[in-house]
Amino acid sequence: MYIKVSMNIKEIITKYPETKAVFENQGIQGLEDETVLQILEAYPLSEIMKLKKVDAAAFVSRLEESIKANRETSDITMKKEEKKENALSLLGLLPCPVRIPLLEGFQTFLQEHPAIEVNYELKAASSGLAWLKKDVIEANHVDQLADMFLSAGFDLFFDNKWMGKWKSEGIFEDMTGLAHYNTDFENEHISLKDPKGDYSMIGVVPAIFLVNKAALGSRKMPESWLDILSKEFENSISLPIADFDLFNSILVHIYKLYGQEGVTKLGKSLLSNLHPAQMIDAKEPAITIMPFFFSKMIKENGPMQVVWPKEGAIISPIFMLTKKNKQEALKPIVDFMAGKEVGNIISHQGLFPSIHPEVENPTAGKPFVWIGWDFIYSHDMGELLQDCETWFRKGAKRL
Repeated sequence: MYIKVSMNIKEIITKYPETKAVFENQGIQGLEDETVLQILEAYPLSEIMKLKKVDAAAFVSRLEESIKANRETSDITMKKEEKKENALSLLGLLPCPVRIPLLEGFQTFLQEHPAIEVNYELKAASSGLAWLKKDVIEANHVDQLADMFLSAGFDLFFDNKWMGKWKSEGIFEDMTGLAHYNTDFENEHISLKDPKGDYSMIGVVPAIFLVNKAALGSRKMPESWLDILSKEFENSISLPIADFDLFNSILVHIYKLYGQEGVTKLGKSLLSNLHPAQMIDAKEPAITIMPFFFSKMIKENGPMQVVWPKEGAIISPIFMLTKKNKQEALKPIVDFMAGKEVGNIISHQGLFPSIHPEVENPTAGKPFVWIGWDFIYSHDMGELLQDCETWFRKGAKRL
């Protein structure tokens, strides 16, 4: 155990900086401000979680997972000096809740297949994309790129400054061999399978609403993404800004659904005074938008209610890119990553629904929002993301 509920937030993030993103995703902002941190020193984590109406034990478990993902993986993450010459290369980011079990499963897979030689680095999603972008930017030839990439979100894989320029040369191919995706993602309303056969996926990170019924007051319970863009929810919503992949996905989906005006309204909805001094005074967001995984932390029969938006949960897909000229060598690794075992890990341990057709997702039957491949292929996603951030900030006026 790293964390005790008697510790305060300043003490925790000072000792374990990797937990900062977990607090921010829970709606606790302003952690770069020393004044805010000094205020937080007076309150133990147990009291903060009580005010946030969050199960303290479950939240501590989430903090522990974040720390373990960064501190206890030296035995299962390939060290630089251990890299083998002429081996396959795999780089990527994995959602924190499933990174350890997935890495452990991958290590077992490699032990069972000793002929496969691969150098891999799969960091926690909270570490950010900067290191991956550096690898892509510095590649002047296709052979300098990693043979396989895993990551959520749109900016790395679709931005023409990053992976988009390589993708346009036709060097990647979906080699999962899956003729059909899980019916949750292949039906009359949604189709996640890339029709051009370049990109593949292993699952998605869904965004849902957590509604604080006490802070909601006399306002009607929000049921849809359109509802939260209304004037009555201005300055009332916490967004997962620290979770860049999911936040960016929310921006582009809101643009697809409700245009530039919708993105600006989303900025207006952002709660401007979400810092601990006001939180202690019970100034709370009426709505927190968060990954579905966090709903596990909510106490039953408490003041917090999980709402699955009626249009569907906006998703950030976990993409996989594989070089077609390495298909024969990569195929066993692709089969593992896109297989039922990994599908069960991400779906049942992380609540990140799998695209594998044989996995029974915990979200079965619930709708999802997906911008669609036609939209992706008809837009410069890098430029669109920059535009969406500008429109959002214009609405927020304080970021």
